[in-house]
Amino acid sequence: MSVRALWIISHEKGEHVSVRFSRRFPTVEHRAKCLAGALYVPVPEECTVLQLLLTELGLADSDKPYVILRDDCLHHQRSPALELQVEGPGKGILWPVLAISQGPLILACLPLVDAPAEPRPPLASLLSVSQGLTLLAGLQTFLLGSGSKPDSEGLASRLAMLPSVLLQVCPLGTPLDIPQLGVSATSTVSTPAGTQKQPAWKTGLHRGRAVVNVALTEMVRSMQYGNQSRQDLWDVYGTVTCKCEVEGVLPNVTVTLTLPPNGSPLQDILVHPCVTSLDSSILTASSVDDCDGSGFSGPYKFPFSPPLEPFRLCSYTSQVPVPPILGSYQLREEENQLHVSVTLKLHESVRNSFEYCEAHLPFFNRDQMGCVDVKVSSGQLEISKEKNLLVWVLGQKFPKTREATMEGRISFTGQVPGPADPLCTELTAYIKLYFKVPDMTLSGCCVDQHSVQVYSSAKPRIVTSREFQSKEYFIWNSTGTAPVSSGHMML
Repeated sequence: MSVRALWIISHEKGEHVSVRFSRRFPTVEHRAKCLAGALYVPVPEECTVLQLLLTELGLADSDKPYVILRDDCLHHQRSPALELQVEGPGKGILWPVLAISQGPLILACLPLVDAPAEPRPPLASLLSVSQGLTLLAGLQTFLLGSGSKPDSEGLASRLAMLPSVLLQVCPLGTPLDIPQLGVSATSTVSTPAGTQKQPAWKTGLHRGRAVVNVALTEMVRSMQYGNQSRQDLWDVYGTVTCKCEVEGVLPNVTVTLTLPPNGSPLQDILVHPCVTSLDSSILTASSVDDCDGSGFSGPYKFPFSPPLEPFRLCSYTSQVPVPPILGSYQLREEENQLHVSVTLKLHESVRNSFEYCEAHLPFFNRDQMGCVDVKVSSGQLEISKEKNLLVWVLGQKFPKTREATMEGRISFTGQVPGPADPLCTELTAYIKLYFKVPDMTLSGCCVDQHSVQVYSSAKPRIVTSREFQSKEYFIWNSTGTAPVSSGHMML
């Protein structure tokens, strides 16, 4: 695997953008030209790459509601492997441009594709893509360390060291110590510790007390309409994040995920490149296929040799039969007032113990709020007339009935207009829920502390945790129009 070009870009929320480092590798570019033949697209200048990359990532022209290269319906972004449409001399499609973003930095590279340009090979079949992402992840760790926002002096000093670092880890555009095609990923594990070579992507060794921290977080999204003609949608996806402070050059750790006896099998599982082996049945379960519930239901074992920094071990989706909170929202216009009626029901399978739980009710395209006469059966109501926003703070528990209601009237008699939104006109309105439940997951998936195995000279302390929280959880007014999707919610 080789890299044609590498870029490191700094920005502040899409502004003050600059290329902090770039490197091209002429020998690799010559190979790319020979492989592509007449379809060869040269790497354009820095300023062109910068503009195309920012547009593709949605960081350029944020003030414009429509940009054809970014928003056209025929354009499908395939992150993190992007297509850049190059115009002018040498025009064509530059692919695959790999890009990862964290904090103030965007790291991008263009790997060499050792395959004919036409027909385009499937992304999953290209070893150079996964190896290019591994290279970017290693450089990201070197530049940012364990944090996401280093001080400017520290970042500048690391960028100054980068040319000499690349000479060691990526001479002539070819990264070292990346597993090659056909080489067993487990072959390095059985090597005695005294003869193991430290990989170039591993910037150091841990010294001190051994600790393994495994955190399981599930997110639930929902679009509820309260209308029989529109189907409610929800989905659940989870991530397992690890931080392994273990001595040794290539220590071996195994984390096991388990499900309850009646739990739905995990699907769409993606794993970190450091995972050394995996049962093929774990990777074949997909939410796109028809599922009869007979798929592999665990236990899911992930053996890996961890990097020093925190990393995402795996991600997955899960099909749950009902959303955790079922809501009903009704608005009616009554004599220049809005009559508001809300009911929230907590499902019996969800633990009634929240870290926080809030319902936000924004009102757009109206004058500023005047009189607000609204009562809630549980929690407290916060009113922001300047923002035309009601915040219903339900706190840490629902009532014993697991049901909470809001009822009342709101007048909009202010002298200045409130916030505007092109979608929420007339009675098109929504509630957005924000909540987090500690020590629980909707799928029932968990990491048993005693199932974490660490093969190291020192016995580590094992820390595990799990939680689930809302992400884009909407309840739409059932008496107005609402945006409706005809298919499943997409991750």
